[in-house]
Amino acid sequence: MYRVQSFTQAYIQAPWRKQLQWIGLFLLCLILVAMIAGVYLSVSARTITIGREIQGMYLEVEEAERAIENLETHLAGLLSSAEMRKRAISLGFHPVTPEETFYVVIPGYVKPEQVVLANSPGRTVPSAPTVSEEYTQSLLDWLRERVFEPAAPLLQEERP
Repeated sequence: MYRVQSFTQAYIQAPWRKQLQWIGLFLLCLILVAMIAGVYLSVSARTITIGREIQGMYLEVEEAERAIENLETHLAGLLSSAEMRKRAISLGFHPVTPEETFYVVIPGYVKPEQVVLANSPGRTVPSAPTVSEEYTQSLLDWLRERVFEPAAPLLQEERP
């Protein structure tokens, strides 16, 4: 009996060891939760930073588009007929009269044919989009067709 008791006492852990094991397990869980929270915060911070950078890039694109539109407006003003007439007169040009106009005939010149970029204005028939039946069939129809209806002919054949 003494041998059994001493054998069990040798393998029974002391209460302070059990407490240390529980404390260690608790700290391990706490560290694991802290690591998961840290990874989550890191990913969230990176996502927010990249989102802000994307917003900044969108603002830069909008500003560039506005600058381009302003430059196009300015160019259109410079190339308008009234402005071009003013500049031509200031450079010493004057409007040509029919008496001042003359044409030069160039031998061998062939006028290029006109390029047709659009179809002839005939009757066009709009084509209706065709969708395969597989894409218009609902899940319930498919189940009815695959599961319930194939069983119906078998049931009718068995009945005499």
